[in-house]
Amino acid sequence: QVQLVESGGGLVQPGGSLRLSCAVSGFTSDYYAIGWFRQAPGKEREGVSCIEGSDDSTYYADSVKGRFTISRASTKNTVHLKMNSLKPEDPAYYYCATFPYGSRWCGDEYEYWGQGTQVTVSS
Repeated sequence: QVQLVESGGGLVQPGGSLRLSCAVSGFTSDYYAIGWFRQAPGKEREGVSCIEGSDDSTYYADSVKGRFTISRASTKNTVHLKMNSLKPEDPAYYYCATFPYGSRWCGDEYEYWGQGTQVTVSS
């Protein structure tokens, strides 16, 4: 059974940084794509970033480009999202997710995701 566990959220001041982590288990292969999306109360879900399983290509939403960095640990089953220069519009629950059939490629549709970790930006 595929499981994802997010961690690393918290309260940070505007301009601050956080590093989120996603621990993945239940895959027989190490070559799967992982995406991060966020959802704030009253707002639609927004895809934030993704790293592909084939060659670790990375993708970012325009709203976070240049501020967020996604990476995969050498153990392959952990993915990080480093968030710098956090803004008042970044607070949300952040989720990591896999794609249908454990796809190696990023897409628009998620299959599994974790419970999320909350990010709050406030002075």
